Amino acid sequence: MEANEHIKCLIIGSGPAGYTAAIYAARADMKPVIYQGQQPGGQLMDTTEVDNFPGYPSGVRGPELMADMENQAKRFGTDIRNGWVTKVDFSGSKHYVEIDNGKHIISADAVIIATGASAKWLGLDNEIRLRNLGGGVSACAVCDGFFYRNQDVAIVGAGDTAAEEATYLAKLCRKVYMIVRSDKMRASRAMQNRVLETPNIEILWNSTTEDILGKDGVEGAIFKNSATGESRTVDITGFFVAIGHNPNTGVFKEFINTDETGYILNTPGSSKTNVEGVFVAGDAADKNYRQAVTAAGTGCMAALDAERYLASKGIH
Repeated sequence: MEANEHIKCLIIGSGPAGYTAAIYAARADMKPVIYQGQQPGGQLMDTTEVDNFPGYPSGVRGPELMADMENQAKRFGTDIRNGWVTKVDFSGSKHYVEIDNGKHIISADAVIIATGASAKWLGLDNEIRLRNLGGGVSACAVCDGFFYRNQDVAIVGAGDTAAEEATYLAKLCRKVYMIVRSDKMRASRAMQNRVLETPNIEILWNSTTEDILGKDGVEGAIFKNSATGESRTVDITGFFVAIGHNPNTGVFKEFINTDETGYILNTPGSSKTNVEGVFVAGDAADKNYRQAVTAAGTGCMAALDAERYLASKGIH
């Protein structure tokens, strides 16, 4: 690649990790440039109420939180741009990044990857509609479970995350329906036992979701039993999807080490990847916590690691 522009610090992605990295990098005079990606603001743009981010005692809407972070990054001089990364070359000491299929090519001394992950959805029309309305469909029980205290909810999934989120919801909700596609769960035996021993979780085995009911919010759902062919309608006010996430890391895989799912592997206790001068923050490397506040924390780490790297190379 031949670059049209050289910058000191490039940040790819604009969720809590990317914006926090930008705030720290800009304050350290690293003159960061952010490319926002295909979903500026990240997953929080799909979140209505955020009650668990420190500093907002009355809660905040997801898009407002991201606007605040963006404005704070701009205040310190971050160059925030539209566009997404379509190709990279991390084979040399300079890191080359192609934007929008070659419309612009950048070389950077340090790169912070903060591209996040995207939740997998069932793909039902009403699921997406109600999710976009903020009407009771969520992919994060830890984020949104509080809003369904003493109500009946359903969660779809059969792995460790689904089992963990089902037991979390069971502490808050009156009843939790766990929708499992086959006659067994994929979760570890310990997690399965926790679910089976929780009295207010009812597992619907061999079941798939036919539809989610409700105009402005979830009022119920229809589940079909594949073994009997029977459909069952249940009254619920919350519908949680826990069938996994896809990390947005495919463009980096030729150069950056990932696990089998695609999450970027970083040196424990740091944001460093296997490529010198390339760092990772947020959900692109985090399949365990996936919270805005943890993403922000790793964004801070990545900026500090990048600053130390540039100093060690004598780049000012």
